[in-house]
Amino acid sequence: MRILSFIGIAAILISNTAEAQQVLRLEDAIAGALHKNYDILLARNDSASYALDEQYAFGLFIPRVNFTASKVWNTNAQKQELASGTKRDTTGIRSNNMSAALSASWTLFDGLRMFATREKLTRFRELGELQVKEQMVNTVADVINNYFGIVRQKQQLKAIEEQMSINEERVALAEKKLSTGLGSGPELLQARVDLNAQKASRLQQITLIAQLRDQLNQLIGLPNGEIYDVEDSIPVNTALALGDLSQDVETSNPSLLIAQKNLSIAELTLKERKADLLPVLNFNSAYNFSRTENKAVINNFTPLFNQNRGLNYGLGVTVPILNGFNARRLVKQSQLDIKYQQLFYENQYSRINLAITNAYKDYELQKQLLALEEDNIRLAKENVNIALERFKLGVSTWLELREAQISLELAYNRLIAARYNTKVAETELLRQKGELVK
Repeated sequence: MRILSFIGIAAILISNTAEAQQVLRLEDAIAGALHKNYDILLARNDSASYALDEQYAFGLFIPRVNFTASKVWNTNAQKQELASGTKRDTTGIRSNNMSAALSASWTLFDGLRMFATREKLTRFRELGELQVKEQMVNTVADVINNYFGIVRQKQQLKAIEEQMSINEERVALAEKKLSTGLGSGPELLQARVDLNAQKASRLQQITLIAQLRDQLNQLIGLPNGEIYDVEDSIPVNTALALGDLSQDVETSNPSLLIAQKNLSIAELTLKERKADLLPVLNFNSAYNFSRTENKAVINNFTPLFNQNRGLNYGLGVTVPILNGFNARRLVKQSQLDIKYQQLFYENQYSRINLAITNAYKDYELQKQLLALEEDNIRLAKENVNIALERFKLGVSTWLELREAQISLELAYNRLIAARYNTKVAETELLRQKGELVK
């Protein structure tokens, strides 16, 4: 399905006139949902978080460098009594100490964990993109069903208004016959009751359309209460084939692709856990500087000024020997998670194939019902026209006309429902295939 730009949709919907409402096309509704639907926006935010993590994956391979510095001022009072009997008592001895250090630590080997983690971050970014696509597909399906739900009720409203016109003519004929003495009061009363019932149904239908419109507004990001009209027809694609829908579903269905990605992530997690069983080799280096200044000392061997600086470097290795078998436990947990993800994928594959098969059966059923009801509505309309003419000529009763009206009403209900259900089945097939959004 084509995804059109959202530009101009607000102008399309706001510029309603007194004569007629602007028509919201399905393409515009889908475009609005893809830009403003809250569920899609939340999924995109999560995907952006994964992409940000991958963007900084290079940090796994570079050294960690830290710089520290401090400056300390001291004011001390010292009192000493030596074994020789000498006494020293000094107050206000001031000194200061300054130190700085630049250190670097570079992991040269960690059991290949860093490579597995980098690839895992890439898989998470791809997972986020698939989750966005899945949400988009589901949202587009909701928009299509809701949009044509409004069209369905609009067609139902049109059918009710057509019945109302027949009942209005019945009331006029009953009044005329009663005034000429050819009719009866109950006939007129029943005609008015049937007309009022149709008026009540019309009010209920208008309210239902408004409610469905508000639901669509929430999906496509429009203000609650926004008024617009929708298209009049429900187009149906009757050429879908089960073989085409089932083919390559594992590479097109977002849910299956997400399950595949989760399996890949679980396998990378196992590589990370296995790295805990291997030694870690680090290169360490530091440059240190310190300086101490004493204004006065009471010990002749204490320097008034002392400064040190130097560079050191070397290699460090950490060999895991025993940590309560925690590393092995985590490895086994990762292996179980891989098995779980594999079973979950197979289950999803089975479920989706079953869903496609059942949806296609429903699709075929609704197509057959649609063809049948299109023929029935022609017959029901013709029957009502004949019954109305016979009633005008006085060769039939209002009961016969009413029975023909009920048959037409039921035929309309079945026809409109068949059109909508066929569209819903078509949408579900494309949703399971993952082809609602390209």
